[in-house]
Amino acid sequence: MLVKALPRYFKVLDGKEESKFQLLKKSGILDMKIKEAYKVLENCELCERKCHINRTKGELGWCEVGNSPKISSTFVHWGEEPFLVPSFTIFFWSCTFSCQYCQNWEISQRIEEGRNISSKEIANLIDKHSSCKNVNFVGGDPVPCLPFILESLKHVNSNMPVVWNSNFYMSEKSMNLLKSVVDVYLSDFKYGNNKCAERLSKVKNYLEVVERNHTLALKDAELVIRHLVLPNHIECCSKPVLRWISENLGEKAVVNIMDQYRPCWKALEYEEINRLVNKEEFEEVINYAKSLNLNFIK
Repeated sequence: MLVKALPRYFKVLDGKEESKFQLLKKSGILDMKIKEAYKVLENCELCERKCHINRTKGELGWCEVGNSPKISSTFVHWGEEPFLVPSFTIFFWSCTFSCQYCQNWEISQRIEEGRNISSKEIANLIDKHSSCKNVNFVGGDPVPCLPFILESLKHVNSNMPVVWNSNFYMSEKSMNLLKSVVDVYLSDFKYGNNKCAERLSKVKNYLEVVERNHTLALKDAELVIRHLVLPNHIECCSKPVLRWISENLGEKAVVNIMDQYRPCWKALEYEEINRLVNKEEFEEVINYAKSLNLNFIK
């Protein structure tokens, strides 16, 4: 079902269509989006934390990303979904969440310093890896660097699909900036309620934000949703997430149900997630996905 679910992505790969950002460059709309994105930095609300600080003057909000991009690493990734690899992946420094079990906590929680880079350098790296199936913007989370990413695409010559790999806590302003830029949204739909989200990722109004953004994303581009199964969070999170996808997005979204959770970062401080997911838990989630007729992989 994947080819049916992601028809435009495969057409771009086959050279039958242009990636969306290349179309925007020709129309001049990308320049307008870049200008608008930098304007948002003056009173930053790229994510739903909405710090409202002036990042163009070097002020730092919750994510601590200032007025230029920082990355952790770039490499050709072979560990993504099969239809996305090889993927040229750019790991941006910092995140808008504070997941207590984050596997990339050195990046997301700003333990490592990150590396300063210019938008033109990012573009050059993308063009050097044009043999990959896509450019994959991730982190941490890429949304604090959204203006710089848009500026980098202005300088990209290759016709690569854009994958926006995110926790989906973007503001509506960011969703509007991303509109018609992204070829495939690759989301991380973690929780089925706000209580778990606030406890384990330190964010408020989680469901309202990510449900809105998934709805907007599917109207704009193709959508792949990752759901990491957490131990002891089947009834409160996994099943409600899958049920919402079934009722609101249906088979148009591809769902990747993942069992690779391991207790990292501060997970051992939380009794219910201080172990691996067991076989019975994962099978229960898979069987539930089957009962909903979701378009899923595992």
